[in-house]
Amino acid sequence: LTPDEPPSGPPRGIRLAFTPDGRFLMAITFPSKAEVDAAKKARKKAAEMPRTGLLILDTSSGAAQRVTNVKNMQVPEEGPALVAFLKEPPAAPEAKPGETRPPYGSDLVLRILDGRAGERTFASVTEYALATNGRTLLYAVSSRKEEENGVYAVETAAAAPPAALLRGKGKYSKLAWDRGRRRAAFLAARGDASAPHLYLWERGAASPAAVAAPDACQDSYQLSDNGAVSFSRDGSRLYAGCALPQPPQPDTGTPAEDRVIADLWHWRDDFIQPMQKVRAARERNRTYTAVWHIDQKRFVQLASRVLPTVLLNDVGTQAVAIDDRPYRRMADYEGAYADHYLLDTRTGERGVAFGRLRTGSTTALQWSPDGRYVLFYRDRHWYTLAAPGGILTNLTSGIDAAFYNEDHDRPEPPTAYGAAGWTRDGRVLLYDRYDVWLIDPEGQAPRNLTEGYGRRNHIQFRAVRLEPPHERRLGIDPARPLLLRAEHLHTRDTGFYRDRLQGSEPPVRLLWGPRNYRALSRARAADVIALTASTFNDFPDIQITDSSFARLEKVTHANPQKAGLLWGIAELVSYRSADGVPLQAALVKPENFDPAKKYPLLVYIYERLSQNLHNFADPRPHTSINASYYASNGYLVLTPDIVYTTGAPGQSALKCVLPAIDAVVARGYVDENAIGIQGHSWGGYQVAYLIGHTQRFRAAASGAPVSNMTSAYNGIRWGSGMPRQFQYELTQSRIGGSLWERPLQYIENSPVFSAPNVRTPLLMLHCDQDTAVPWYQGIELFLSLRRLGREVYLFNYNGEEHGLRLRQNQMDYTVRMQQFFDHYLKGAPAPRWMREGVPYLEREREKEAFTAPHAVSSK
Repeated sequence: LTPDEPPSGPPRGIRLAFTPDGRFLMAITFPSKAEVDAAKKARKKAAEMPRTGLLILDTSSGAAQRVTNVKNMQVPEEGPALVAFLKEPPAAPEAKPGETRPPYGSDLVLRILDGRAGERTFASVTEYALATNGRTLLYAVSSRKEEENGVYAVETAAAAPPAALLRGKGKYSKLAWDRGRRRAAFLAARGDASAPHLYLWERGAASPAAVAAPDACQDSYQLSDNGAVSFSRDGSRLYAGCALPQPPQPDTGTPAEDRVIADLWHWRDDFIQPMQKVRAARERNRTYTAVWHIDQKRFVQLASRVLPTVLLNDVGTQAVAIDDRPYRRMADYEGAYADHYLLDTRTGERGVAFGRLRTGSTTALQWSPDGRYVLFYRDRHWYTLAAPGGILTNLTSGIDAAFYNEDHDRPEPPTAYGAAGWTRDGRVLLYDRYDVWLIDPEGQAPRNLTEGYGRRNHIQFRAVRLEPPHERRLGIDPARPLLLRAEHLHTRDTGFYRDRLQGSEPPVRLLWGPRNYRALSRARAADVIALTASTFNDFPDIQITDSSFARLEKVTHANPQKAGLLWGIAELVSYRSADGVPLQAALVKPENFDPAKKYPLLVYIYERLSQNLHNFADPRPHTSINASYYASNGYLVLTPDIVYTTGAPGQSALKCVLPAIDAVVARGYVDENAIGIQGHSWGGYQVAYLIGHTQRFRAAASGAPVSNMTSAYNGIRWGSGMPRQFQYELTQSRIGGSLWERPLQYIENSPVFSAPNVRTPLLMLHCDQDTAVPWYQGIELFLSLRRLGREVYLFNYNGEEHGLRLRQNQMDYTVRMQQFFDHYLKGAPAPRWMREGVPYLEREREKEAFTAPHAVSSK
């Protein structure tokens, strides 16, 4: 129900990596749908299904090598052109009842890609780690021959056999290198031990040293292999995780069918039972940060159940300890808060407190690269806290500019515009609405780095960080030019500017145009920058340029099939809400648009959407209308901005959406008898509200709507286990108070109470496993409209969640929604499911007929 919670799971990402010389490109590949479908049809087991692979592309010749069954891969940051990749393990025979087996490793392949091309394979590997210079490869073995288990090191440029750093029966894991490649670390539980030791290996040493035993942690905590192992930036400190041992589950001898299974909801619990259930696995495997000070040979546990979270500075001398225990119950209705303390990593002693801060926002705490200051946002201002002295400084109180989001229209504290980060010389770059400010915590006068150019020209500047992650940790280099992405907040034109931290010149424009420019990366050893440029009609192909941005060269052509399709063109529409607020909407027209014709209009709503003007819309099925698909089929598509007044979310939508429609209708090319509206989640709620307060729409589709805020207020978001109270009082629903404080607002903004006014045919989507908006919310609206004799349809794709995740269901609903709108907005015949329904006993046969290749829209 929130913008940062997509209606379905994220698509699988394709990991790309270049070798240090830029000659070879590595990409993880996925099996084709045809391969997966064939395996399913053959009823193959999960372990026998097609798996991910690896593509190795020689960019100089275009030659490609493919490797099947690759689990993951690593490429060094510098040094020789090589790749290490771990193969998927072969399918193991099924275990016998009661039998437990350790997770055995699989083949690790080291392939040299330069002129010395060659390949070596190492068996039974579970983990591996390449040094950043690519010269040494560490790997851990878990073999059926237990005596071969261990951690091994191999020099990648030599043919010598691997050297066993530690070997023998046991479990070896969490391999880590320091940045200087001088040291490596890992965990090892040798023999039959259940808890590991922490080992440190100095390069050149014959064997590693055990620097911390399992009981090095405090009290009854033990070292745990659930936690990561890593080094501080300078390599002087080594981090690991401690945990409380899990007691064995008692065997009571009671048959499963006779066991009592019940939860107690106690009013003093920190978190309610559903939240505890969702977090159970995480809590069971939780570890608490500890540090080994290498030079002092001192082990200190920093975190515990009392202070469960610590945020370390890069040099490892100080940390921020975070304690949310006093405020956990407040998460039900007000949001997440925590107390914060400075923590000395050498002693583990808690230092100066800097109070209760709201957590979970986009303004996370940031340490300066030298570890002297921590930056944080609170109460509309940015602060630094000096470590270890604890001096608190408000950085923005004396500046005549707002550093909080001035468009924030929820009854909760506004978020910050954000921060570009620290510079290497200890200053920080902060954002107001338009410009970038350079601020020194030592007390020098703050400076508007972009010289007010952004505010004068309605251009929003944001810093672009193209350096690799290990360099980014060092901070922004003040000696180098600063690249800025710029966006005009009225026209949505974008581009890039260059500025400098020294001097007082305004930023210099490098590239500008009516499209969405995004920088991707910079070459390590050449003046080459990769970027994308999209419009609604232009796919975001990769283009390259140099730091002058004088010439762009398109290097990919990833969507050639688009050339054969009618698409659409997008433009901005300016209008005012019924309250006089200036707003914008993005209007998509068919590519062959004729202003003399009358077109059906489809409105899609959520919150503010005009900023997506230049985003390319892939024509893919999903839970909502697809703008390029509908424009290609002769529709106008309008996505208006909505702003809100506390206590009146439904009325706010009405005051913003109808004037946007009026502004487009006034242009003369809209068929006023063919206007439809669709939205999902928060958009679905607003659609359900609107059709109870206006007859403007000929047809409407509402996905996963809250229909009754009075019954939803005390519900549970089952995905997270959180109570729903907070979102009605302070966040997206924006009522501004509890149900008993503002009962009339809850009723007035609930679509179910205006059901008698509905005359618009309504198509609903609400699935029975929705973990964000309870399914009963859709049922309440459906049953209300059904009793009143209103035309309403409710699709429930069994087992689906807040948004449709299965491709076949996405396809099915996309076609049905188009049939629904085509019938009411274009006069197409009503499909059979609208005319007659689908009886339960016929539902499977109906879906087969509906999805057959010969199926047409009138079926």
